[in-house]
Amino acid sequence: MEIKVNFLDNLRLEAKFDDFTVITDQPIRYKGDGSAPSPFDYFLASSALCAAYFVKVYCVARDIPTDNIRLSQNNIVDPENRYNQIFKIQVELPEDISDKDREGILRSIERCTVKKVVQTGPEFQIEVVENLDEDAQALLMGSPTGGSRTYIEGKDLPLEDTIANMTAILANLGMKIEIASWRNIVPHVWSLHIRDAASPMCFTNGKGATKEAALASALGEFIERLSCNFFYNDQYFGEAIAKSEFVHYPNEKWFALTVDDSLPDGLLDDYCLEIYNPDAELCGSHLVDTNSGRIDRGICALPFVRHSDGETVYFPSNLIENLYLSNGMSAGNTLPEAQVQCLSEIFERAVKKQILEQELALPDVPAEVLARYPHLVEGIEALEAQGFPVLVKDASLGGQFPVACVTLMNPRTGGVFASFGAHPSMAVAIERSLTELLQGRSFEGLDDLPPPTFNSMELTEPNNFVEHFIDSSGVVSWRFFSAHSDYSFVDWDFAGTNQEEADTLFGILADLGKEVYIAVHNDLGAPVCRILVPGFSEVYPIEDLVWDNTNVALQYREDILNLHRLSDDELRGLVERLEESQLDPYMDIITLIGIEFDENTVWGQLTILELKTLIYLALGQHEEALEGVEEFLQYNDNTVARQLFYRAMQAVLEIELDDSLELDNYRHNLTRMFGAEVMEQVIGSVAGSVRFAGLEATNMQLEGLEKHLRLIESYQKLHSARASRATT
Repeated sequence: MEIKVNFLDNLRLEAKFDDFTVITDQPIRYKGDGSAPSPFDYFLASSALCAAYFVKVYCVARDIPTDNIRLSQNNIVDPENRYNQIFKIQVELPEDISDKDREGILRSIERCTVKKVVQTGPEFQIEVVENLDEDAQALLMGSPTGGSRTYIEGKDLPLEDTIANMTAILANLGMKIEIASWRNIVPHVWSLHIRDAASPMCFTNGKGATKEAALASALGEFIERLSCNFFYNDQYFGEAIAKSEFVHYPNEKWFALTVDDSLPDGLLDDYCLEIYNPDAELCGSHLVDTNSGRIDRGICALPFVRHSDGETVYFPSNLIENLYLSNGMSAGNTLPEAQVQCLSEIFERAVKKQILEQELALPDVPAEVLARYPHLVEGIEALEAQGFPVLVKDASLGGQFPVACVTLMNPRTGGVFASFGAHPSMAVAIERSLTELLQGRSFEGLDDLPPPTFNSMELTEPNNFVEHFIDSSGVVSWRFFSAHSDYSFVDWDFAGTNQEEADTLFGILADLGKEVYIAVHNDLGAPVCRILVPGFSEVYPIEDLVWDNTNVALQYREDILNLHRLSDDELRGLVERLEESQLDPYMDIITLIGIEFDENTVWGQLTILELKTLIYLALGQHEEALEGVEEFLQYNDNTVARQLFYRAMQAVLEIELDDSLELDNYRHNLTRMFGAEVMEQVIGSVAGSVRFAGLEATNMQLEGLEKHLRLIESYQKLHSARASRATT
């Protein structure tokens, strides 16, 4: 994590990281103002708070109340060496906590991250740089030295070279990549989380049998998501990029909207139109680019090559971002390597969907087959030793597809986790299933898994597949666990060179009658491909293009960002559109308009319901506002401060709407209950002197929205690199 420090007045300092700001000071006796804790005080508090966090996690997972648990820490200083200290953590537990849980709570404190880092002994490296913002030296593993080279199946270069090459690409873009966390809770299963230090919303996870393999995986995913603009899906690029010569790629093509809103000629091909527009409901306006919002310019489309005959077909960027998420994109050392990874992921997701929806029971991989891969067996046995039964399944559906499945059961909670992996090699497919299972997870994190179900409607609900796509945490059928499988085990093997494997996987799709469309991006210095298989590789339902399109943002983005400047008539128009839209009232405004607000602000938690309520208050429509407040308090999940604000608001509105009540008779005790600052905001909102309490004013220039501006700055680096390459 990158922490930037600013020097304030006197000895006060300001540390900024992610969306947080921490102020430190020094005591008056040390010439400070005593306005905030010292840096060392924060350090001491961090270990106590970290220990308490692990206690809380343990107790929440077991429904143990923490109301009567108390924890404290004292640091005992050696009088002869003040840097030699003992951190004494004490915890007071109620008598009704069992001996087993007492031991479990003490073990949880032992897992405190701050404690472990201090005990390990961090290494400090201090250096001078010319420019902090331009210092793009990645905080990753060092460049390969000597003759050591590690080859793994599926990679055309050693891991050391892959890591060095991809790190250099990111450094050349001016992106400082930091490792936020490592996980290795069982042997031969590594995962890590990396992110852009300047824009932490740009992050990826990597996994592998070794830490080098996991790092190469994370870096490759980072580059693929940069190359395919995935980090910026649905997000507003800002006015400067929206008005530039190109928005996404120099080779993009724009199609003007037609007078009758029909699809412009030259967009897609007949094969795709039959899939995306089966009922002739799809209009040109449905496909306007969400990122730029350039309705005046029309539809931004990207070129893909049709694999069957090499013809170029233009796909709307809007269609891709609405339906595919990250499915079918990959970076590689070579194009065939990237293609194998792309196609493997496409098969993994498509086969998983078929198994979930048809509630198929899969055959076990026999023990003698698993025995070929002792490192995988060791990882599985480690999970079993922790009390998690594991099933290893052949998901090839009778040898048709190169897919495997590893499923974990949690007897403590009744939850299950079915993880799928795909690759022409069965060993790699099983390894990917296992590493995906534990990617970024602790043993405690396995307590949140959903239980199986016999409810077919729950299984086939589109959002269940989306959950499985995002992190494999969706629901699976009890029928999946039947001893009677729907297919026999096949000891399949599609392995060969990467080129041979790519040809084989393309051949499977051709045999299924599927057209394949490919875009290749080399602009960052590594081959990246994006593959679309219409009617096969979509994540979201195709009807979302008409009924749940992300470019609904264009109907609201400008008005919401200019909220404080709208006239009463404009506010009425906005709230009427929201009421008539049938949008989910609990959708957050971040999702609605594609703007990343700081989640620690009112904007960051704002939903359509709350926005409508604040507009009704601004318009003096108190009955409608009270309905919104009551619904907010009944169903909404927000901060404690915002809940109290609306509880006070409910009381004041009820007084205001009751002719027999006078606010002055209640003001004193309401103030005692909720505080003077809250009551000033509430009474001002009802009286009309305060509009949109808690929402800082902004505009289409995104004034004050640092989190989103950092995202745009990240994309600007990418955009500039493409513009520069296009002119050379």
